[in-house]
Amino acid sequence: MSTTTILDGEDVSWFRDGPSLPAAARGAAAALARRLGLSSHRAAEVALAVTEAATNVQRHAVDGALLLRVVRDAGEAGVEFLTVDSGPGMRDVPASLADGTSSAGTLGIGLGAVSRLADHFDLHSVPGRGTVMTAQFWPRAVDGRVVVATPGASPAAGVTRPISGESVSGDAWAVRTAADGGHRPVVLVMLCDGLGHGPLAARASQAAVKAFHSTLDLSPAGILNAVHLALRETRGGAVAVARIEPDAGRLLYCGIGNVSGFLVTGDGRRALLSAPGIVGAHMRRLRTFEEQLPDHGALVMHSDGLTERWDPRSLPGLLHHSPLVMAGQLLREAGVRRDDASVVVVKGAW
Repeated sequence: MSTTTILDGEDVSWFRDGPSLPAAARGAAAALARRLGLSSHRAAEVALAVTEAATNVQRHAVDGALLLRVVRDAGEAGVEFLTVDSGPGMRDVPASLADGTSSAGTLGIGLGAVSRLADHFDLHSVPGRGTVMTAQFWPRAVDGRVVVATPGASPAAGVTRPISGESVSGDAWAVRTAADGGHRPVVLVMLCDGLGHGPLAARASQAAVKAFHSTLDLSPAGILNAVHLALRETRGGAVAVARIEPDAGRLLYCGIGNVSGFLVTGDGRRALLSAPGIVGAHMRRLRTFEEQLPDHGALVMHSDGLTERWDPRSLPGLLHHSPLVMAGQLLREAGVRRDDASVVVVKGAW
C-alpha cells in the first residue's frame, strides 16, 4: 500500500480564481519545484502544466480555485496540484484531452499535454456542474524514469480549505496504516474540525493529528481518547476516527461532534453515526459502530464546512476516479465559504 503523505503549512497554498491566477500559480509552482530539488527542466514542465490548468480555470470557471502542495513518498518529494471549478464542465473528456485541443487564450499545449507531463493525472467533469483535475510531478532519474514506483496510487487522499479571509485551516485529516495484534493490515483515518477557525483552531487540529500518529492503541475509541487528552490544552474540536479492516471486510467508526462519515457506493451512501460533544472538553462515553465494507465502495469523511446535501448518484462515474478527485468534487459540490472545510476519501484499500 502506498504511503504517500501530504504536508501542511507552508507546503499547501490555495489560489482563488481571478486575473492574476495563472501568473501567481506559475510562479509558486516553479519556486516550489526548485525548492524540492527538481531539475530545471522538470521545474519548467511543472510551471507550464500548472499555468495551463490555471488559465483554464481563470477563463472558464465559476468560483474556481487551484491548490498547490507537496507530496512525499519513500523519501522523495513531488509537486501536486488540484483544480476545482463550478464552470460549464466538459461533455466529452477524451476529446478535451486530445492533441491540439486547447482553450482560447491558454498556452496552447492542451490538457492532453498536461496529462503527459504529469506522472499521475486524473480528471472528472460533470456537464453544467464543474470539473476537478489533479496531477502529480515527481523527480526523474538520469535515464528519465520516475523515482516513485506508483505515482498517485495511494488509497487515501483529502483536502482542507480555510474559511474566506484566513490563511490557515482549522480542520485537519490524517491516515496511517498499521498491523493489528494478528499482524493483519488495518487503515486508520481521522478527521478533526478544530472549534472556530484561524490559528487557534489549527493548533487544536494539529494536536489531534500528532496524537493520532503517536498512540499505540489502534482502536477508534482508544485513538479518540488519546486525541481527547491532547486537546485538553486547546479549544477542542469535533473528531471522528475510522478503522478499516480489509481482511475482515469491516469498518469500525467512532466520532464525537459534527464530523460526517459515509460509506459510498454507486447506488448511494450510508451514514456513519457520531455522538454529540467536544473532544478535549465534554466527551460522552464512546461508542464504536461496526459496518460491513461495501464492494467497490469508498469511505468519505468531512467537516461541517461541507453540507450533507450531496448525492454520489448525481456525480456519475465519480467512484472510478482517484480519492483526491473524489474529495475535490465533494468540496466543489457541497463546500461552503463561511467555514473551514475538509474532506478525506479512502478508496481501494479493501
